[in-house]
Amino acid sequence: MTDMTQPVTPRKTRIRWSALADHAVLILGSLFMLIPLLVVLQTTTTTDIDTIKHGPQLVLGDQFGENLNKAMFKASGFSGENTGTSMLMNSMILGLGFALGKIVIGMMAAYALVYFRLRFATLAFWLIFTTLLLPLEVRILPSYEIAQKMGLLNTYTGLIVPLIASATATFFFRQYFRSVPEELVEAARIDGAGPIKFFVDILVPLSQTMIAAMFIIMFVFGWNQYLWPTMITTEESMYTLVRGIKQITQDLEGTNIPEYGRANMLALIAILPPVAVVIFFQSWFVKGLTESDK
Repeated sequence: MTDMTQPVTPRKTRIRWSALADHAVLILGSLFMLIPLLVVLQTTTTTDIDTIKHGPQLVLGDQFGENLNKAMFKASGFSGENTGTSMLMNSMILGLGFALGKIVIGMMAAYALVYFRLRFATLAFWLIFTTLLLPLEVRILPSYEIAQKMGLLNTYTGLIVPLIASATATFFFRQYFRSVPEELVEAARIDGAGPIKFFVDILVPLSQTMIAAMFIIMFVFGWNQYLWPTMITTEESMYTLVRGIKQITQDLEGTNIPEYGRANMLALIAILPPVAVVIFFQSWFVKGLTESDK
């Protein structure tokens, strides 16, 4: 019989130094990214005079609610129409318009390039792809001139439509559509599905993960636009958050006290929607980009 009274010798836990080093790098990287945000958060809790006198501090103040109220409901400029609430709405319309418009156009262009027998489809794709080499700054003056002649200044149409074509979305959707099995196309054709029905009922549901991935990229791209909204909008009621924050910080050049608390509060508010979109679509984003290589 086995002696059950013998003590069990505990196993020694070996320290995995490689895993420890990996976690240390991740923690240091996270702190490197979070410390500026914490500094911004601290300045939203103090008065502007304290920030000017003492700079960022380690102590939180009691002005968070006051700065939040000024950021959301106090208007700046001359018209009194560009409150934080209105600028937030304009930025949301711009971000959603960019994302949805670029996804729709990118999917339609990729669908035509992959599934239609076009003689110069490959040439057309590479012409679209080469537009990635032309940044916004290169084509902004011709785009502005066309928008101005069409009467699109100070309109949501002028904010969104001139920059809505996307070579990036076309490229990713083209790669994804090429990974769809040919048997599925043949089965849809046998069942009598036409081009539109095949696109709407089969390709769009299959592309949900890719749509989510493109939505994150394009929403953040549209949300953070500064140069184009600055040129296309002259009325303060059409200002976006990024545009409005710059207007508030321009007080540094005048005789007024810079509103650090209000500007930094708007900066924190401007961060929240993109972060929420990334967190919500995170799993779909990774899955969509990896599935495009199948």
